[in-house]
Amino acid sequence: MDQPAPHPYRDGLPPAPPGPPEGEQHALLSRAEVPFLTGLAQGPVLPLAVVIGLMALGVTGPALLAGGVAALGAGAVVAALARYFAVLGATERYAAERRREEEETETYPERERWEVAAVLHRYGLRGDTLARAVEAIAADKRRWVDFMMRFELDLIEPQPARAAQEAAALAVGQALGGLLPLLPLMLLAAPGAWPSLLLTLGGVAAAGWLLARAEGQVAAGGALRAALLTGGGALAALALIALI
Repeated sequence: MDQPAPHPYRDGLPPAPPGPPEGEQHALLSRAEVPFLTGLAQGPVLPLAVVIGLMALGVTGPALLAGGVAALGAGAVVAALARYFAVLGATERYAAERRREEEETETYPERERWEVAAVLHRYGLRGDTLARAVEAIAADKRRWVDFMMRFELDLIEPQPARAAQEAAALAVGQALGGLLPLLPLMLLAAPGAWPSLLLTLGGVAAAGWLLARAEGQVAAGGALRAALLTGGGALAALALIALI
């Protein structure tokens, strides 16, 4: 049976030694889970602020719920579009910077080799080892440009094909999170601001806890940050109403 062609970047690399039995587990969340949990934690901020503001103005009943739903929808759409355009913008920037790096390796190859050496020098390479490493990287133009993009410019290639997926996941998370301050308006006969505020704080704290834990951060810190974000939005709404 024919052997598969070696990977151009792995040719000559020995097999990996044994590692953790469960394998390397650094990518803890999928590309869709991160924006979903982010939306879940941030989605209640705008609807909660609108509900508190309308309550302070004496609005009740269907008009109050309609205001909250409008804020929920607007927040989800704006967040999704912002995420989508951000990914596309990052893709355009990456492509422009890559073209510039390709041109510079053609026009100023010695300067670009020196920049490779400067990066490797920071990692402790010296003398002949440094010179051989620079020549090995510069021997393949694609690898050379890849190296400069990652280690000189600190840019990772975006994935525009996933822009719509991430935007949709964020919108769903925003919408579900935005329902939290509206549930008391739907379920209670005479809801006040406190049920919406307490339910929202509990929900966003749980979402922040899940997001932080899944990303390897301190779970309690994630819950606290999410609760402070929502509480800050509510306080800002109250402060503005007081000024009016």
